Amino acid sequence: MTDLFTLEAEVRTDLGKGASRRLRHANKVPAILYGEGQEPISLTLEHKNVYRAQQEEAFYSHVLTVNIDGKPVECLLKDMQRHPFKQLVMHLDFLRIDASHPVHVNAPIHFLNEEEAEKKGGNITHQINEIAISCLPADIPEFIEVDVADLEVGQTLHLSDVTLPKGVTSDELAKGEDHDQAVVSLNAPKGVSEETDEAEEIEATE
Repeated sequence: MTDLFTLEAEVRTDLGKGASRRLRHANKVPAILYGEGQEPISLTLEHKNVYRAQQEEAFYSHVLTVNIDGKPVECLLKDMQRHPFKQLVMHLDFLRIDASHPVHVNAPIHFLNEEEAEKKGGNITHQINEIAISCLPADIPEFIEVDVADLEVGQTLHLSDVTLPKGVTSDELAKGEDHDQAVVSLNAPKGVSEETDEAEEIEATE
């Protein structure tokens, strides 16, 4: 998997929409590298290598190595533009990183034991599928696990209920308690609550 996170790139000087169009026709992807107080660099990458790498979930939060004319640069993928209906990557934005500086990334969530939770008679609903986090580059998790086995029907897990890896903090929770987002819920099946309300009304009338 390591090779998927190392991409070969060349500096490009031919800029503009026309140049980008010509690159795509040649099965290449235009990109830009910026950050850490350095000048942005326009790059060209092989589309087949980018397309293969972007199929991996970790590609979007993993520290990547971009070899620019043979010189390795560590960075994160900050944006990717895809063709609206073709299987083509149109453009990439890379952010330089420094091992000693915290970075902000979105880590995907892996939900565990969903079937076990739904045996209680409810339906699992994902409120979010990734968590905005801050940490040093070396501490970036490939994903964050959220175990829903103990969820009861009608219960919701929030960000404050999620155990984050060591050295990792939630960007939302850092803003205050009002930003304690819902993560996942075990909801009663549709119609059950309505039937319960009707039954209670009948009992009350009787």
